Amino acid sequence: MSKPRKDYEELKSVRFRRFIQGEREISTEVSMEEFQRQMDKEHEEDERLTYNYLNRPNVEMDPQADAKRFAEITGMKRFHKVYVFMAFVLCICIIGLLIYNVAYMPNYGSADAPTNNEVSEKYLEDGQADTGVVNMVTGMILQYRAFDTFGETHVLFIATCAVMILLFLKGKDEENAPHDPELDPEPDMILQTVARFLVPLVMIFGIYILLNGHLSPGGGFSGGAVMGAGLILYNAAFGFTKTGRFFNEKVYDILKVGSLALYAMIITYCLFTGANDIASIVPLGKVGAILSSGLILPINILVGVEVACTMYAFYALFRKGGF
Repeated sequence: MSKPRKDYEELKSVRFRRFIQGEREISTEVSMEEFQRQMDKEHEEDERLTYNYLNRPNVEMDPQADAKRFAEITGMKRFHKVYVFMAFVLCICIIGLLIYNVAYMPNYGSADAPTNNEVSEKYLEDGQADTGVVNMVTGMILQYRAFDTFGETHVLFIATCAVMILLFLKGKDEENAPHDPELDPEPDMILQTVARFLVPLVMIFGIYILLNGHLSPGGGFSGGAVMGAGLILYNAAFGFTKTGRFFNEKVYDILKVGSLALYAMIITYCLFTGANDIASIVPLGKVGAILSSGLILPINILVGVEVACTMYAFYALFRKGGF
């Protein structure tokens, strides 16, 4: 650290600055003492203002006013304006780039279109032999593009986690909690009678769609949606207390996390064997049979469980804030 010049206080620039600021001339011997006293005085004033602000009697604090004052002091308000402007410019550039690319896309039905390349021919010509499925849509999304479907399943999981973070409420013990007529309505004979008849049919139909996804239109997503609708119908008729006897938070956690973990292990195995040209230990079976298509059937089941849990979780969280 360099030492200050001995004649610093006598410099013309220093004396002129003092003259402009209206300061009186002080000698070198007392300058540091007065500077220290000034700093102590400002420090005491800051502490006094801070104490008065935090201990204001009978004055309601306004967080918005505090945030606005903080933004003005720190320059965040100016930064926010620049941020909005740059975001607008970036969006305009992206939109222009997309429009520019669309202008060079092939026309509908053109032989050069990506939909008419060798990939679609591979799906149609070799799909049944490679995957063992009759429904080629299922074979494509759960075998050729299984990693994409795995990502879509993660989207459902993350969406449920986000809704739980926002809406999940840890309520009192169910035995000690007062009866809520909105969450556990009084028995409605018509609704409950219809639910007793429809819920088993809905669940059986959902399982049918789930298990036949590799043979006919259907699969995990559509079958899981039907089963989730069955759970919601049962809850609407009988309430959360009776539904919680067989589908509570613990069961939900096991099914949701367990199905996603098993799905991840199956996909990892498929990717490893496919990338290294290793034959799978799970046979494809006879094409058209219910127990065929190798690992596609268990993947369909896991996806269906994931979708059903997600649908019921959204309903329960938005209505009650929990299970």
